[in-house]
Amino acid sequence: MVDLPTLQPFFADKLELLAEILGRYPEYGRRSALMPLLWEVQRAERHVSEARIEEIAEIIGVTATEAKGVMSFYSTYHEQPVGRYHLQVCRTLSCALAGGDELYAHVCERTGLVNGETDAEGRFSIQNVECLGSCGTAPVLQVNDAFYERVTRSGVDALLEAMRRDELPPPTRERGGDNASAAKAERQTTPADPTDAGGAA
Repeated sequence: MVDLPTLQPFFADKLELLAEILGRYPEYGRRSALMPLLWEVQRAERHVSEARIEEIAEIIGVTATEAKGVMSFYSTYHEQPVGRYHLQVCRTLSCALAGGDELYAHVCERTGLVNGETDAEGRFSIQNVECLGSCGTAPVLQVNDAFYERVTRSGVDALLEAMRRDELPPPTRERGGDNASAAKAERQTTPADPTDAGGAA
């Protein structure tokens, strides 16, 4: 008879972390810990398996069906493993008008993948997602937890080349719209330092 390995519960050796997460909520609101518990599993294992869903459901006192229902609402969570670099391209209207569809097509062409696929090496996966919350700096590409705003095709190519070397460049944040105007106006209206050479004492 062959002994098959059993899957150790994810939080079995993470009791301090589990206590910290559950401690954020009152006892009667324990089910509110569902999303952060799912997120811990997602970050570590790149997906949330059926076994992990059942484990978390038991911890917070809900059914696995309820837990899966919440999980399935958000594109953040994955039932199948994603790549080490999970590429998410926003497809909502603001990004589409700013070239999001063309950006998505370019990412697909460069990786050889389409929505929901992971390459054989497990390096890249791609997902076309709803709003990433950066409409003013579209088009937007999210890689794992990093945001790259106002992304161009050449920018995508540079990112992919870096990730093929297992280097993830720092996120690029772009100021735009009213925020940029306000910052510029503030710089223009800030009085000069009187200690400067041209200032009056």
